[in-house]
Amino acid sequence: MLRRLSPIQPDSFEFTPANLDWARAQMTKFPEGRQQSAIIPILWRAHEQEGWLSRPALEYCADLLGMPYIRVLEVATFYFMFKLAPVGSVANIQICGTTTCMICGAEDLIRVCREKIAPTPLTLSSDGKFSWEEVECLGACANAPMAQIGKDYYEDLTAERLAALIDEMAAGQVPQPGPQNGRFSSEAMGGPTALTDLVGTGPAHNASVTLALELGDTLKRIDGTEAPILTPWRRSPEKNPDDGEDTGPDDVPADAQNDDPGEILKARPPRALDAPRDGAGDDLTRIKGLDATAQELLNGLGVHHFDQIAHWDAAEVAWVDGHLEGYVGRVTQDEWVRQAREMLEAREGTSN
Repeated sequence: MLRRLSPIQPDSFEFTPANLDWARAQMTKFPEGRQQSAIIPILWRAHEQEGWLSRPALEYCADLLGMPYIRVLEVATFYFMFKLAPVGSVANIQICGTTTCMICGAEDLIRVCREKIAPTPLTLSSDGKFSWEEVECLGACANAPMAQIGKDYYEDLTAERLAALIDEMAAGQVPQPGPQNGRFSSEAMGGPTALTDLVGTGPAHNASVTLALELGDTLKRIDGTEAPILTPWRRSPEKNPDDGEDTGPDDVPADAQNDDPGEILKARPPRALDAPRDGAGDDLTRIKGLDATAQELLNGLGVHHFDQIAHWDAAEVAWVDGHLEGYVGRVTQDEWVRQAREMLEAREGTSN
């Protein structure tokens, strides 16, 4: 299937501060120089924020990771979970149309979508609240026909029930997901045939429905207006006993600091100098990928010497990346920290 970008495009895109923090955190999950591996989660975050992937969003994510635009477009057009045109502001209803659902009435569900939303898939309704599409098997065959709406499955559907769900969502409600015919999960339609003595002794809803009810709004996208939920993956930098500053261990690469997954990394500015030592800084342009403009930006951040860069940990790299306009991703892409360490080692070897 040919997938093209929408002819209707916004003027610009940028992550909210919360989503940008989250995206930079994802980049630190990968070894130095491999941050481009974060492209799928970062694209998905942009998709969540905007509801679809616009061209400005693709280019923004590419710049964030230091990737050619065409590489990011290749990813976005390959995976069908990424929508390349606007979808409903309330929900994009995905109707499973594969064998079991088709036999059990998926075509009736599609008819409802054509009548209540739009005649063609991935077309906005007149109020912009809904869109729909037919998708391949969603793996809930025992509860056919079904649809995925937002983050949840709505199963055991009828045309009448789907029409009612759309009306409820249009009115601002978040209907209870899961089986829509009274089933607990995917037990036999006539009721349980085993362990019948346990009927009525457990929770009122299955685990998925219970979680959805606790969250209260599983239709909502992660728009980035709330504080991000950062995935814990590495310990916080250690303190240098000499000066009390968070510098991280000098002899351990930042990507190796992964002992305690319970602590969360946050971008943090590195130690800055008011002026270069002895009145003269190092020629930072000796680092590959760091030109005179980048050196001027670093000097403005109080970075003048190789030993400063050599001691950056992942949190400091993330912060610097966010403050080098035009050089986003280059710190990790060109391995500035490793190169700075090699410059120091070479200098020490010469002095000896």
